[in-house]
Amino acid sequence: MKVVNEVNWMIGGPQGTGVDSSANLFSQACATAGLWIFGKREYHSNIKGKHSYFQVRVSDKPIHSHVDDVHILATFEDSTARLHAHEVVKGGALIYDPTKIMLDDLDLKSGIITLPIDFNTTLRHVAEVTGEEYGKLAIIKNTIAVSASMALLRMDISLMEETLTRIYTGKKAKFVGLNMAAVKKAYEAVDALPDELHAQFPYHLEPKKNTPKRLLINGAQANSLGKLKAGCRYQSYYPISPATDESNYLESHPEYGIAVVQCEDEIAAIDMALGAATTGVRASTATSGPGFCLMAEGLGWGGMNEVPIVLFDYQRGGPSTGLPTRHEQGDLMFAAFGGHGEYPRLVMAPSTIDDHFHLAFESFNYADKFQTPVIILNDKFLTHSLETIPPFKEDHLVIDRGRLATPQELETAIADGKGFPRFRPDAKTVVSPRPYPGQEGSPYWMTGDEHDDYGHITENPETRMKMHEKRMSKYKLMLEQIPEDRQFSLHGDPNADITLVCWGTTYGVLEDALPVLKEKGIKANFLHLRMLVPFPIATEKILKKAKKLVIVENNFGTQLGHLIRMATGIFISSQVVKYTGRPMSLDEIVSSVEKLSKKEIKPEMDPLTGQSIEKVVLTYGL
Repeated sequence: MKVVNEVNWMIGGPQGTGVDSSANLFSQACATAGLWIFGKREYHSNIKGKHSYFQVRVSDKPIHSHVDDVHILATFEDSTARLHAHEVVKGGALIYDPTKIMLDDLDLKSGIITLPIDFNTTLRHVAEVTGEEYGKLAIIKNTIAVSASMALLRMDISLMEETLTRIYTGKKAKFVGLNMAAVKKAYEAVDALPDELHAQFPYHLEPKKNTPKRLLINGAQANSLGKLKAGCRYQSYYPISPATDESNYLESHPEYGIAVVQCEDEIAAIDMALGAATTGVRASTATSGPGFCLMAEGLGWGGMNEVPIVLFDYQRGGPSTGLPTRHEQGDLMFAAFGGHGEYPRLVMAPSTIDDHFHLAFESFNYADKFQTPVIILNDKFLTHSLETIPPFKEDHLVIDRGRLATPQELETAIADGKGFPRFRPDAKTVVSPRPYPGQEGSPYWMTGDEHDDYGHITENPETRMKMHEKRMSKYKLMLEQIPEDRQFSLHGDPNADITLVCWGTTYGVLEDALPVLKEKGIKANFLHLRMLVPFPIATEKILKKAKKLVIVENNFGTQLGHLIRMATGIFISSQVVKYTGRPMSLDEIVSSVEKLSKKEIKPEMDPLTGQSIEKVVLTYGL
């Protein structure tokens, strides 16, 4: 049966051989054809040599997750074939180099089309027809793999030329001809297949005409653009996976006017960002779990001194240095409670690549408005995932610098002669007026100790209570002033039999899962929390109304589940978790919910609480 515009494609190889370039070329070609894509990138924590791979799912409707079944596997070396051949579905295809790969060594299902391409011979042909030196053409192996895939999917060769022309511009335009020589040779290899094999392969891609413009973008890029839109003009960082991609992107665009400073360590990074924010500049720092731990004291200083700083934590597998290039939702508890003593912090997590842009923008408004550290929990998965999305909606975005000192307040401070009462609660709100350094009448003190209205150190118990209560009451202000639809959202039938509860980037896979579950006769909805601290207590009504609750998280102990129990007393005993360092696939979620709905999971004791739970542990993926 012919399957149109529903394909999952994979390419793999040793790191440093252009796997990402291949995936980007394939993705851009599909996007040029007006199709939607979602690409998942997996790689090891070394620069060259170890196995990496990239899956690109293609559809004629918006998609936000990956699937397990592979329809085309393309590779020019043996490790990818050995590791992933079993994932190719019956009726799928393997594009491989017969000089490197023996089919008898692979775990291939019957009914799979095998397309042998001698990549080195193809490169020699390209060298002959273009006059280019053969030794300089190795990277074009990726173009050969992509082109053979496109030919097998019945995509016209003109689409490849259009895509390459878009990629290679200016001085690089000469590479279009080189690549097109490889494209034509790959198309010839596919055309030479027997007619019965062409008829056997059911997966086709058909371009969509007159589609609106879309962005092809990953989470790190979207986050960066949101920062720039918000007016962020200073970013400090120490290189760490997977957070570095964001800073590298900002560094590559000096025309945007942001100063990006690579520091000697994470302690310096948070302190430099705090210093910039204190001067009135919108400032941020970006890190991952191990670096986030080192920033705890600096964040506490920012909380005590009410500095509007934004920290972006790109979560990865832990503990310690853990899994540097793998995915996990493991930093929620540390974001919520990490640090010495108590101070307010706003903790939020984006749900989609589009939300990376919008939440990055909003985070600076929140930091200024509440004069407190804001922690954004990104993660490795969407940081490196590639997706087609509509252009960002920007018309409604307005920069809000919060409660700034008025000229009258500055004049009063000059007359008073004591300095500016920076930490004195406002008569109408707990947020104090904030002057910019250099304004006449603006001097005040900042220390790491408790202080009075002017910032002078004090141990007076009454002053301590006043300052502590003022700071902590910002939580109430956040719950009141952040719109409820920016705190959480409920998706699907409100009267569903199963309510899935999630946070962060598990949003996408659950959004894709609902219609699939409905087709299977399972009535499910999902509650997604975007704001995590302070806990959006308005969700309690939804949680109590639900017929069956299932918590879905990429960690071992359901960290959101514990926050929910602390805030509401509700213990969610049905759990779907994954802590392999890989994200959840659509297939895994659907299968898990099916098992839970049919009561196929045997109860076990939760090692963290000692209570009975039904727990589905997901393990699929290399």
